[in-house]
Amino acid sequence: MATFRPKTEKRSAVLYLPTPFPDIRAFTALVQSVIMKNPFGCTSYMTGRRNHPPVEKIREMYTAKFVYIGAGRLQTGSSSEIYDTLEGYEDGIAAVVSNTANAMAHRGKAKHTPDADLFAVTLQCHDPDDTLWLFSVARDRITISSYGSDATRKRVETWAKTVPALQ
Repeated sequence: MATFRPKTEKRSAVLYLPTPFPDIRAFTALVQSVIMKNPFGCTSYMTGRRNHPPVEKIREMYTAKFVYIGAGRLQTGSSSEIYDTLEGYEDGIAAVVSNTANAMAHRGKAKHTPDADLFAVTLQCHDPDDTLWLFSVARDRITISSYGSDATRKRVETWAKTVPALQ
């Protein structure tokens, strides 16, 4: 059951997913769906001379994990790389796996371990009551924070109960 539990900090709640997103595609699909469909009824707004969309991506972080496998199929090293865009993450994986000098230094071939990867995206939403709040998605949880009223949390909970990936 998708129920957000309020936290003790200022107006935040977290939903721990029963199973983490299986891969980057499922994770990205959920984030894109929230941005494109605006299921929370957020509204566009102006600050200064800049117009902001109702739901706006303000931060993203993707961590790719690798192990190096050498002679006798033994692990000779490990590493992780952090990227601030999805494109960087995808390009970075290809770069690490094909980096001959790094493979020689580790005395083994780099193998991407996607099940260990981490993803996090923070979206900023503007409520009709003129408050900004954050919707953060990580591989294993969703957090909402800085919301103005419990009605916002209830709208997100109602939406989460309709999303199969969150059950």
